[in-house]
Amino acid sequence: MARRWRGQPNVRYSSRYDGASMSEAMQSQSFDDLGVPGPMTRALALEGKVTAFPIQQDTLPDSLAGRDILGRGRTGSGKTLAFAIPMVARLASHGSGTRAAVEEFEREKNRIQRERASGRKPSRRMPHPRGLILAPTRELANQIDEVLAPLARAMRLTTVTVYGGVKQGQQVAGLNAGADIVVACPGRLEDLLRQNLLSLESVEVAVLDEADEMADMGFLPAVERLLAQISDRAQCLLFSATLDHGVDKLVKRFLHDPKIHSVDEATSPVALMTHHVFLTTRDGRFPLVCALAKGQGKRILFTRTKFQAEKLARRLRSHDIPATDLHGNLSQRQRDRNLALFTDGGVNVLVATDVAARGIDVSGVALVVHVDPPNDPKSFLHRSGRTARAGHAGDVVTLVMPDQRRGALRVLREAGIHVKPVSVREDSPEVGELVERVEREAEVWRRESEEALHAAEERAAEAKRQMRLDRHDDDTPAGMATGKASRRKERQPSGKAPNANGRNKRNKRRKKTSNAPRFVEDSSLAVNARGGRRVHRKPIRVVEDLRGEDAKRHDRQVAARVEFRRSPDRHKRGDATIAMAGRQ
Repeated sequence: MARRWRGQPNVRYSSRYDGASMSEAMQSQSFDDLGVPGPMTRALALEGKVTAFPIQQDTLPDSLAGRDILGRGRTGSGKTLAFAIPMVARLASHGSGTRAAVEEFEREKNRIQRERASGRKPSRRMPHPRGLILAPTRELANQIDEVLAPLARAMRLTTVTVYGGVKQGQQVAGLNAGADIVVACPGRLEDLLRQNLLSLESVEVAVLDEADEMADMGFLPAVERLLAQISDRAQCLLFSATLDHGVDKLVKRFLHDPKIHSVDEATSPVALMTHHVFLTTRDGRFPLVCALAKGQGKRILFTRTKFQAEKLARRLRSHDIPATDLHGNLSQRQRDRNLALFTDGGVNVLVATDVAARGIDVSGVALVVHVDPPNDPKSFLHRSGRTARAGHAGDVVTLVMPDQRRGALRVLREAGIHVKPVSVREDSPEVGELVERVEREAEVWRRESEEALHAAEERAAEAKRQMRLDRHDDDTPAGMATGKASRRKERQPSGKAPNANGRNKRNKRRKKTSNAPRFVEDSSLAVNARGGRRVHRKPIRVVEDLRGEDAKRHDRQVAARVEFRRSPDRHKRGDATIAMAGRQ
């Protein structure tokens, strides 16, 4: 039954799927069934994404229809695709090459004519992106762009990320190149707006991701200033794990008749997530951390401060445990490098502060360890949400020292976690069983990743075969020529096949400027020694060298140097011999 949302009396609250009944009430639906455009479904299928998650199934019908959306789902529920798909679909339906582009061209032409008529030099065109996504952290912005970019390419749209910590030159270049969608952090985006490097007046779809985190970080005033520059006709989508800390103020001001969807409460337990509370001492904590960190599976260890994260990663490396750190004291390049190292499997342990607690989606994380328990239940839930994602199992360990016991257990109760604390050492049976289970889950992740990669390669190969068949069935001259070239490529055992004309155009240009010898036997036969197809296999009798004198002199000097090196009495001869050969 629909109920009112607290603090928003004019908004209907849709909560059809709550708790364990969600999976029973909702049948799996593909993206095709939900009305996602064909090119986007094919791009998703190449990544192995065929069936939509519950929050995607719940929100896509309304968001694709153009309604404002207020979506709530726990961490790892698939919110990124839930707003990326409708944004790309709407912008592509208006099309950069159709009426919207024509209208933009007419407006720009009229502006230039007005400025020239007034005697002023026409100013540079200001970029007008049509899609805007606001995220609280740089890591989350990059994560969103990784999900968004394949969909945008499938619909011939472009994206750019805008955030601080790096020079703005590359970001401005992306905007000037005509990026359709901007994924930005509020601070850097306001800086670029103050410099008149872009305008938000053409934004058609605006998205706020992790809005409550922006409120906690003090970004709400900046977000309000940014949204105030967007047209009232723009579609607004707000997705977050929780909706509190002033988010209702944004909803009342900027969302028009929004549809609220909640497939899971923010504090609802994850069925496949197992929690453990290990009581330890100050001296026994690091050996226990080493025991939990050893193994082949990916682990994330959370500390409270940047110094502790850096120190713990250094100590783990000194004990032959590959580890890297992620915290706010690192530059953006260092953070990207360390995160890529962990994502690609270069190290199995990431020691992080709460920087990594929001939006970082790394597949295969089987264990999360709270080395320092957080101070509030929201941070605990977001930290723990780095594992047990996308239907996989995961374990969460909270290490509690005697002076932390009271506060840590209070945070766990407020987060809805009811686990009996256990006193352990690094060699306790409970620790050994947990490590074995984590390794088994890591092996499941590895097998599934290999199977997904193999399936993606098969789909890509099938797509290429289908494209060749389509070219083969093309009756136009160009299609017939392309089909012949494809068949020649299939017959060749290896190497690069020639194109439909038998030669590469670059080789044609190279022939005109080549310094290689051109030997002519008669007027009907010409062979280039540096490329081209062989005319026959018989040796060609050299009649005349048609090269210039400089090329001939260079060849004589090279031959003289070779002869000089091979000569047994070269110590008696000098460079004069080579110079004399060059002058002949």
